[in-house]
Amino acid sequence: MLFEGKFSDDGFDNRITRLFGIRYPIIQAGMLWASGWRLASAVSNAGGLGIIGAGSMYPDVLLEHIQKCKKATDNPFAVNLPLLYPSIEEHIAHIIAEKVPIVFTSAGNPKTWTAKLKEHGIIVTHVVSSAKFAKKCEDAGVDAVVAEGFEAGGHNGREETTTLCLIPAVREAIHIPLIAAGGIGTGRAMYAMMALGAEGVQMGSRFVCTNEASSHSAFKAAVVSANEGDTVLTLKKLTPVRMIKNQFCQQVQEAENNCAPVSELEHLLGRARAKRGMFEGNLEEGELEIGQVSSMIKEIVPARDIVEDVWAGFKKTAQAPFTY
Repeated sequence: MLFEGKFSDDGFDNRITRLFGIRYPIIQAGMLWASGWRLASAVSNAGGLGIIGAGSMYPDVLLEHIQKCKKATDNPFAVNLPLLYPSIEEHIAHIIAEKVPIVFTSAGNPKTWTAKLKEHGIIVTHVVSSAKFAKKCEDAGVDAVVAEGFEAGGHNGREETTTLCLIPAVREAIHIPLIAAGGIGTGRAMYAMMALGAEGVQMGSRFVCTNEASSHSAFKAAVVSANEGDTVLTLKKLTPVRMIKNQFCQQVQEAENNCAPVSELEHLLGRARAKRGMFEGNLEEGELEIGQVSSMIKEIVPARDIVEDVWAGFKKTAQAPFTY
């Protein structure tokens, strides 16, 4: 076996499953406008780790989702918390008060809040796009790291390092548990990441196309219809974002090709572009964040089916890795 850990009658035993108290080292990403309490609880009930995405929620909305998730599952779940969010202190207060067991932080310095969260017994994982920042996370005291490669949807790293190159580099840089993200949608891909040194995988795009995801049905249909090459990494002068090519994306690319200043790009982005596309279903004027693996997603199914399919594929590949 190429990875650390062992199969059991109830799933898999390694540092990630023990850290989070889950059966399978399969984690659903905290995605804008997609991952509310319904999706998070469904994934957790299926044996993975479901995550509520706080990035698109006001503090009172996050509180509602946390409380509903606690009622919908007895299993561990997490909240994804972008650290640059303007209402971060209110979010933190709700998370602590509601005794959320796990927090995935991103888009900011992990030193800012890790110690406070851990004071309250909360497990902290931080998302990075490079080995350098993974090491800083370890130094900041986080419990685990998500290393997300260039293939991922939504906000992406400026380094544009692919997951295949990123995971072994991060594995060499840190000693704490490592979760791979970016371009992962099958059990075979999960096996590949584990062979490279990851101890679990985080998937976003695959879970967008679920019955429980709160994203608009038109956006889900666009993802299912996406082909190879239909996504692009853009808005690099602001914060890199991978999205489906559409009218808005074309406007952004034209502005970037004309060397538009940051102020012009900010004006073009405006407010609520992601909500307009992914939550309201405006497929031309909205921002449609999704990863490259979208070209392999062909149907909308319950979240439980995805967890079970990925886990079955992983086990099958582990038994016969070169059988197709």
